[in-house]
Amino acid sequence: MTPHGITPLPAGHRLAPRPALHAPYDGGRRDRRGAQPGDVAALAAVWALTRAVMLALLVVDRLGDSGVAGEVHSLYRAWYEQLAHGAFPIHDVTWQYPPGAALVLLSPAALPWLTYFQAFVLIVLVCDAVVTCALARAGVRGGWLWVCGLPLLLNLPLARYDVPVTAVAVLALLALRSRPRLGGALAGIGATIKVWPLLTLLGTPRGPGTRAAWGAAVASAAALLAVLVLGFSNTLDFLRQQGARGVQIESLGGTALHVARNLGWPGETRYQYGAFEFVGPYVSSVSRLSLLLTAAAFCWLVLWRVRARHWGPATPFDAAFAAVLLFTVTSRVISPQYLVWLLGLAAVCLTCRHTVMRPAALLVLPTAAVSALAYPLLYDDVVAGTAVGCTLLLVRNGLLLLATALACRRLWRSAVRPG
Repeated sequence: MTPHGITPLPAGHRLAPRPALHAPYDGGRRDRRGAQPGDVAALAAVWALTRAVMLALLVVDRLGDSGVAGEVHSLYRAWYEQLAHGAFPIHDVTWQYPPGAALVLLSPAALPWLTYFQAFVLIVLVCDAVVTCALARAGVRGGWLWVCGLPLLLNLPLARYDVPVTAVAVLALLALRSRPRLGGALAGIGATIKVWPLLTLLGTPRGPGTRAAWGAAVASAAALLAVLVLGFSNTLDFLRQQGARGVQIESLGGTALHVARNLGWPGETRYQYGAFEFVGPYVSSVSRLSLLLTAAAFCWLVLWRVRARHWGPATPFDAAFAAVLLFTVTSRVISPQYLVWLLGLAAVCLTCRHTVMRPAALLVLPTAAVSALAYPLLYDDVVAGTAVGCTLLLVRNGLLLLATALACRRLWRSAVRPG
């Protein structure tokens, strides 16, 4: 015994470090489990088979009465021709996208030996394959959700530019694990294309990694916008069209108006601003309520960020998924291609075994399947507001609401009130 009553340690022995109350964020590296060769082969085979079916459905394009491929053949091609002459669409009510969308719409020019439609679809398939490879490398469960979930939307993903946008967001989230500047730069580029990829930075833990990611996002977005402003005219004309949008029939507010119309409300649907929207009494009030709900969602996310104290390996993934869910359900639109975003983010969540989003992520699968019934298969019923159309929207949006409630509750409990 020493004079102070402390027994000295034997020579060469060291005290074990005190366990931390909350394990520090490690970028998710401890949870990265690469797929086995058999898993990769099976995933590749299923990807090839399902994408071949999706491509065949797009070429035939006889599902429902929608003409899914027409968006690429006519609208995207018309925008491409304007952009190729150095000008963004002006006074075009259908052009409602940030200027970075020009990168995707002009990309078929890299394949001049193909038609615009062929080149666009091929680029979408390449982006799809990139997402699949990235997810398989990060965690095979996420790869399976993406590979099996995307075909639930039938041929729609191949004829919209949401898969390339989702690819940027997925790569941004996965890069944040070990290269926050790269992740931030990708998120900034994604934000100039479709805005929502910026939400991938919401859950980055406090510290130098977050500052590096946000700094890189601002720098990349500013640099790309500067290039587009200098290289094109009418770069910011899309802002004029955003404010004029109404309540699209597939939105949460649109579902309420569908039910109200069946109960005697005198409103009707009209094709305007590139979509079917409601016109009639109280539509403007429903639109304002949607905007208020979006503002409330933003405030809740800010509150979560301020109150959050516990970051785990999956927190950045979980926060991005919950945030996009919130902004989706409060949107005045909720187009079926929004499910592409949610499938991608849900898949990223499942790459980490510490995710708390598994129930909400799996709910995206039936939501996508019901969305495909609503569009393109039974879209005439949705537009007409028949009992079948109303039921499809009630089920689809009900599933979205349930997934959002689960995601927000679990995100709050995991980061603010764990245990």
